[in-house]
Amino acid sequence: MVDSPYPELKKTHTMARTGRPWSDYKPVPSGPVWAVIQGSNTYWSLVAAIELGLFDAISPGEGKTSQVLADELEVNHTALEHLLDCMATIHFLEQVDGIYTLTDTAIRYLRRDGAATMAELIKVSNGPLENWMNLAQTIRTGKPADPIENDMAGFYTPLVEATFPTQFRAATRLGLKIGIEKTKGLHVLDVGAGYAPWAAAILELSEGATATINDIDGVLDGACKKMATMNLQDRVTYLPGDFHAIDFGQNVYDVVVLGHICRTEGPDKAPGLIARAVDALKPSGRLILADYFADNDRKLNTFGVQMGLTMLANATNGQMLTNEQVYNWLRACPLEAIRFLEPIGYNFAYVATKKYASGGPT
Repeated sequence: MVDSPYPELKKTHTMARTGRPWSDYKPVPSGPVWAVIQGSNTYWSLVAAIELGLFDAISPGEGKTSQVLADELEVNHTALEHLLDCMATIHFLEQVDGIYTLTDTAIRYLRRDGAATMAELIKVSNGPLENWMNLAQTIRTGKPADPIENDMAGFYTPLVEATFPTQFRAATRLGLKIGIEKTKGLHVLDVGAGYAPWAAAILELSEGATATINDIDGVLDGACKKMATMNLQDRVTYLPGDFHAIDFGQNVYDVVVLGHICRTEGPDKAPGLIARAVDALKPSGRLILADYFADNDRKLNTFGVQMGLTMLANATNGQMLTNEQVYNWLRACPLEAIRFLEPIGYNFAYVATKKYASGGPT
């Protein structure tokens, strides 16, 4: 088959008339395939730029040549110039007459001192590279060969440290949306908290609030240090251990947070975890369930679908969770006023209130 010299055929020869215009009269373009292939190149070029300190070497509002940057970073000039040009093509740098400047995206997200920095997150967010290289075998068996559960502290410690800035921002904005600051003295349980960005945000918003932070040993050490740097350590207690094996109690907390842990548990374990979290709430207490959810048709929210695949590639039980699944799990619990919010881009949260037992408050 050769390309048609008559592009008007694409307009007149439609499915309703003579078949598929592209495949019948002109081969489909290879662009989408190349976009996926080069996506890997783009990712690793960004990882390299972060590792070299490229974005930190250019101050906001400042411009530098490739030679100046190469000298400062002590790298090969020709190779760095190519990397700089790649960063310009994906709009993390601007280049005018050989002078490179940071875009607003780079200033906010790619500098280590950025207001919402993702610099440390970029390299660890996908999980171990080997798991992606062996994804076909994972698809065959349904389980990754080297799941993150084999070394949970080793995997999660750098991850939760890297995700803290993003999740703290999401938690703070969600807290403001739902009026956390209007209630004093809240008692919070943060389950699988990592470095506890959700608990920290609530503590800063609610005067006199206290928090119980749960995670495994090793990860909790970092959470303790983070709370100390934020001067919150006197308002926090720690609950070490596997959240599936811990008794959260009943009717204890004003707020329970399940922050980005349900997708690691998948549909086999997440519903039970949600039910136990609701049991731990006082009547009228609020559940916050934050995660990256896929749309119900699993084809419109690319970010949610891809995050689900990240779980499949790396975690024993991890899977994509759709909004319909999670909403049905919440509806099966004694919850009301279920709300679905997006405090920052791609970060979603369900917020629901625990019902009183029949007869209402006493």
